Amino acid sequence: MEKVKIGIVGLGRLGMHHAQNLQYKVRNAELTAACSLVPEELEAARKRLGVQETYTDYAVMLENKALDAVFIASSTSEHAGHIAAAMKAGFHVFSEKPIALETAECLRVQKVVETHQQQVFMLGFQRRFDPSYIYAKEKIEANAIGTPFLVRSQTSDLDKYAEFQVAFTQASGGIFLDANVHDIDLARWYLKSELESVYAIGGCYEHKAFEQYQDADNTTALCRFKNGTMATISASRTAMHGHHTTTEILGTKGILRIGYTPAINRVEILDHYGVRQECVDDFYTRFETAFLLEAEEFINCIVEGRKPEITAEDGTRATEAAIALTRSYKENTLIRL
Repeated sequence: MEKVKIGIVGLGRLGMHHAQNLQYKVRNAELTAACSLVPEELEAARKRLGVQETYTDYAVMLENKALDAVFIASSTSEHAGHIAAAMKAGFHVFSEKPIALETAECLRVQKVVETHQQQVFMLGFQRRFDPSYIYAKEKIEANAIGTPFLVRSQTSDLDKYAEFQVAFTQASGGIFLDANVHDIDLARWYLKSELESVYAIGGCYEHKAFEQYQDADNTTALCRFKNGTMATISASRTAMHGHHTTTEILGTKGILRIGYTPAINRVEILDHYGVRQECVDDFYTRFETAFLLEAEEFINCIVEGRKPEITAEDGTRATEAAIALTRSYKENTLIRL
């Protein structure tokens, strides 16, 4: 069969990883167009990836009717507009999370997606494609730990990236929207319920620059779900050892733990420091397989004419919860959804 021809918008750190996967690793995919406001990124797409057509204007790229799908890895603040425009132009759409920075905007995008049922829309909750997280889900469905009632999940980034993140705080929506939408989505996925109330606390303990945006470098939150289950969700921008994503699911008959040792491989080093393992440096390294499987699922859905499990509503729910966490942190109060 002919390959699915894709145009990507956004060629930053994550966007370039997506582009490399689409061009060289995903079967039945061909990256033929790229859009960015940064000339150096477009030059890299032409020389390193062999992309045929490059654009600085997203609307002009959408006029390219040779494309089948659009892959959105632009700034978070641009996601909603980019999704809606691509769907209305008749393309299949993959977008990085979150859908938008406001619930009302998520709902508008969700309506656009719902009115274009002939097209595939998929949101980038890549942890659902990580083999360990999938295995945990299968264990829960097999009643291996009884009834799950508490999820503890955290996302911690390497400290050296913190100053870089300050500059993007306004565009990303802050620590809860940028980091914790994944943890929220996992809690919803594992507990099979929607959030009822949240209470978030935190502060700028190391990087005071986040204070100007009423943001934080470390946070934690207590969440109650409508079915009575619970979640504690944390985020950190000050991990000194590496990127560290962990999730623990407590059930009435057992516990599942994922990622508590952020090892880059299974090698143990025994030297004058003691016994240790080297850690992954960033989230892309940790979820490299998941990002690839996620892109493959998007392409397979297009080829096979089916819908992905992750929906626009999943994106709306996670964003709604992250916004509530942000408000709870800023106002120091319990927020009911």
